[in-house]
Amino acid sequence: EEIISQVETIDVREPAEFNGALGHIRGAKLIPLGELKQRAGEISRDKPVVTVCRSGARSAQAVVMLQKEGFRDIANLHGGMLRWRAEGYGAEGGN
Repeated sequence: EEIISQVETIDVREPAEFNGALGHIRGAKLIPLGELKQRAGEISRDKPVVTVCRSGARSAQAVVMLQKEGFRDIANLHGGMLRWRAEGYGAEGGN
């Protein structure tokens, strides 16, 4: 939980997924992948950024996009929310 507050978590899924069965990581900011480039200004450059999606594929694309926008301290949550939940980490919303 403490680690989560020290990074900016960007969830690049669609709103229905963010609020759906898998839920989302507490404190995550929803910016769907299709809006990421236009909304990159909403993302903090003062702390590390972690991108999240359902399985890790879209968030991997998000890392590349954000690197092109000049972000340096950025990582993809491999396995996405599926792995996050499978490993027993908490989420808001979902089942």
